[in-house]
Amino acid sequence: MAVAASTDAESKGGLRAAGRLLCIVATLLIALALHGAWRLFGRFSPWPRRFLRRVAMILGADIRVEGQPLRRDVMIAANHLSWFDILLLAGTAGTRFVAKAEVAALPLVGWLAGLNRTLFVERGDKLGVGDQVAAIRSALAEGQPLAVFPEGTTGDDLSLLPFKPALFAALVPPLPGIRVQPVRIDYGTAAHDLAWLGTDPGDAHAKRVLRRRGRFTVTLHYLAAFDPAAFPDRKAIAAEARRRIVGA
Repeated sequence: MAVAASTDAESKGGLRAAGRLLCIVATLLIALALHGAWRLFGRFSPWPRRFLRRVAMILGADIRVEGQPLRRDVMIAANHLSWFDILLLAGTAGTRFVAKAEVAALPLVGWLAGLNRTLFVERGDKLGVGDQVAAIRSALAEGQPLAVFPEGTTGDDLSLLPFKPALFAALVPPLPGIRVQPVRIDYGTAAHDLAWLGTDPGDAHAKRVLRRRGRFTVTLHYLAAFDPAAFPDRKAIAAEARRRIVGA
């Protein structure tokens, strides 16, 4: 009986994953067509972020937003649990992201990231830090929200890791009008299922998310933004962003 139940659950999980993949592909094709039409007429396209939000919903997310996401002139600093965070931040705040250069080479993922104007940087290139900071400052000056994950990675559990200050160097000296908005992403009871922890292979994690049964509520707490000019250096800015997320 236990074997039969396990086989039945496995079969249903496979069908659920296949159905979700079909929905994602159909949504992608529609979004690409609309994105192309918007760009053809020289308009800023909202379709990459709308597509990403829809993918999160297809994967079972019921999205709640608390607070007011800033729509421009902001660096968003959020806790990091998995790639699901990207769907949520882009879908609710229209953000672009800072990502490792290796992401650009990933099949399909790199291309989609490019459509969302992701800024690719060589994280391990210590000699190129100045160029990275200059690229981030230039991106912020364009107005569109830019999101970073200051933990730099996901951990071995659900605890919040220390914030690395490197990316906040782009805010020193201060850029006129640019603020920092901390965001706490709370997956509630689904956190353990969705977290990408430790050495969990990417394909295994994606399979688990696709096959996951039921829906879940995820809350994005957009906290009060602050002026980085009020802090002496990048370490102090990073510490303040983390302090506010912990306090939430």
